[in-house]
Amino acid sequence: MKKFAFAVLAIALLVGSVMAVDPINATTETQVISTSTAVVVMGTMTNSESAVLTMSNQDIRNNPPLNQWTAIDPVTGGPDLEAPWDNQWTPERQAVFSYTESVLADNGYTEFNGVQSMDTANKVANQKNFNSVEQYDFVAFSDAMGRITTSESQLLDLASQGSNALDRMLCPFATGDAGFIPSYCNVYEMGSSFTGGQVSAITRANTNFIAKAADVPTMIDYSVGLSGTGSAAAWVNAHVMEGRTMGHYDTLTDLDTGDNWSPGFWNYDTGAISPSNGFAQGLDLVYKEKTTASGVIESFSKSISVQDAIRRL
Repeated sequence: MKKFAFAVLAIALLVGSVMAVDPINATTETQVISTSTAVVVMGTMTNSESAVLTMSNQDIRNNPPLNQWTAIDPVTGGPDLEAPWDNQWTPERQAVFSYTESVLADNGYTEFNGVQSMDTANKVANQKNFNSVEQYDFVAFSDAMGRITTSESQLLDLASQGSNALDRMLCPFATGDAGFIPSYCNVYEMGSSFTGGQVSAITRANTNFIAKAADVPTMIDYSVGLSGTGSAAAWVNAHVMEGRTMGHYDTLTDLDTGDNWSPGFWNYDTGAISPSNGFAQGLDLVYKEKTTASGVIESFSKSISVQDAIRRL
């Protein structure tokens, strides 16, 4: 049986609160990609878009797994890969955003307008890293079996080994969970589709998850409104797993190996202890919703909004 010595900074004898995600800070260089599209045509029109953005507070090239510890030489203070005695907590978090859209309008009259923007800079709560607005009208030719088929979806996948909250909060009253932001693994996906011979529609999709402060809300929103003849669908799927901080120590020492873990974490419910992830899973939420309509659609509207944050609006 392994034996541990504890240099106690604090022990969370009461279970900490369930926390939420913290945004990822922007890289030194940031990028903006913006497009604007306008089409009026009698015949055939296609439009397709796809975007995938992966960001981490460390290096995305060796994920998975997310980094958690870095061995430090106790004499030089530099990295120590041969004799990892002192291990400093260097938790990694990663966000993956994905957006796809396609429109195929064939044998009909089409008006299409779209504006998209992707920005990798830090944002405040009411600004967006990705924003899309599309409006289109379609009427099939009566003698040509015309049809329009559309699909749009966006996804935000957030995962973290945890982080130190004390020096990353903008609000002086926000201290995290015992000074930490526990581990989390949250996924959100939402979108809509339509196929039919006539439609007038508008869709909006946006998200923000890049910010300097940990308590800026992470958000992902989607809305669709349409009328026409055909089949429409809109949906949202979410799986949220949030952590709690339980026992935590200034330094934890493995007496069998002499390894130090600073700080050390202890899940006294399951027995997990550093170097394992010592946070507790305090929440598991699965949410699914889908709305469909077929036939002569007088009105179809769905609005979806998610805020995942330590300090929500």
